[in-house]
Amino acid sequence: MNEKFFDLKKEKQDRMINAALKVFAMHGYRHASTDDMVREAGISKGLLFHYFGSKLGVYTFVFDYSVRYMTLELTSTIKKDETDFFELLKQKEQAKMQALRGYPYMQQFLDRCMVEDVSEALLAIEEKRNIFAQNIEGIYGQIDLSSLPAGVNGEKLWRMLELTIRGLMTQRIMDGSFQAGMLYDEICEYIEMTKGLVRK
Repeated sequence: MNEKFFDLKKEKQDRMINAALKVFAMHGYRHASTDDMVREAGISKGLLFHYFGSKLGVYTFVFDYSVRYMTLELTSTIKKDETDFFELLKQKEQAKMQALRGYPYMQQFLDRCMVEDVSEALLAIEEKRNIFAQNIEGIYGQIDLSSLPAGVNGEKLWRMLELTIRGLMTQRIMDGSFQAGMLYDEICEYIEMTKGLVRK
C-alpha cells in the first residue's frame, strides 16, 4: 500500500474506504469488483491501483483499517469492570454504532471477512482476523454468567442476540433506512425485551 494515501484529504480517503467496504461487504472477496469500487468512490481505476496495487491490496488495507478503528471504539466504550451480560452487549453495540456513523458498511464487511473462503484473501488477513476474534471473545469473557438465571445458556443467548442485531442492521442497510442512532435505539429495545423475559 502506498503511504501517500494518507496525504489525501480525509473526505477522499473516506470515500475510497467506504466504497471498498460496501463492495466487499455486499459481494465478498471473490465477486467484489474494483470497477464497482471506483464508480462508488468517484475516482479513476488508475488512482485506486496507484495507492493499493491490486484488489487484494485494497482488501487487506480496509480490513486492517476496520480492525484498528473498530477495536479503538470497542476499547474506549466498553468498561473493563462491566460484568453484566446485557449492559456489556449494549456497550459493544454502542461502540459499533460509533464506528458506523462514519463507515456504514464496516460491521457488515468485518462479518463477511470472518466467513471468507478465498484462500489468498484468508491468508492475507489471517493473523489480524484471529486477533480481532480474540478481542471479541474477550468482551464475552468479561460476563459474570452466574448472574443469569439457572438453565439459561449465556453463549446461546449472546449468539441469538448477535444474530438478531445483524439481521436488523442488514435490513436497515438494504431498505435504505440505516441511521446509526436509530438502529442503536432499536437494538436496545430488543436487548431490554430479552432481559425482561430472561429475568422474569
